[in-house]
Amino acid sequence: MSTFENRDGTALLVVDVQNDVVGGAHRRDEVVARIGDLVDRARAAGTPVVWVQHSDEGMAEGSEEWRIVPELVPGEGEPVVQKHYGDSFEATDLEDVLAAAGVGHLVVTGAETDACIRSTIHGAFTRGYDVTLVGDAHTAGDKSAWGAPPVADVIAHTNLYWQFQGAPGRRAAVVEAGEVVFDG
Repeated sequence: MSTFENRDGTALLVVDVQNDVVGGAHRRDEVVARIGDLVDRARAAGTPVVWVQHSDEGMAEGSEEWRIVPELVPGEGEPVVQKHYGDSFEATDLEDVLAAAGVGHLVVTGAETDACIRSTIHGAFTRGYDVTLVGDAHTAGDKSAWGAPPVADVIAHTNLYWQFQGAPGRRAAVVEAGEVVFDG
């Protein structure tokens, strides 16, 4: 149903599951394990897995902080998109990667819920993609010292509003990891 012709494929998008980003994240180990399971299931079904990796002044490319967590390893030939902004599409080759794979539907996981996940799901949706957020496979660090709500509330709010997102010719959804079905 996306707005793209001849792009009815689905991809699993794994956003910023990097050492520094999820080091102190809410339910880190549970979320990383769920993402690992989703990656395994997507690979088994022949669904593309696309990785996104952020860098900035505080997280230099090539540093230990920048590396994807050791529990998750991009597979041979799986694209790793490098980004410098919250939206994984902004100034990256993500759109080209997805177009080449015939993808019009994204299943989104990763971090941080209140930054790169929100920016990416909105960026994908406005570009014409159907976007499914995996409600129990995204996380963030605690920003309550700066006035943000507790992380569990940030996650719950994002899941709540995303399930009601709408636009012509596109679908938004929130599902739990166990409900995700990859069909290649």
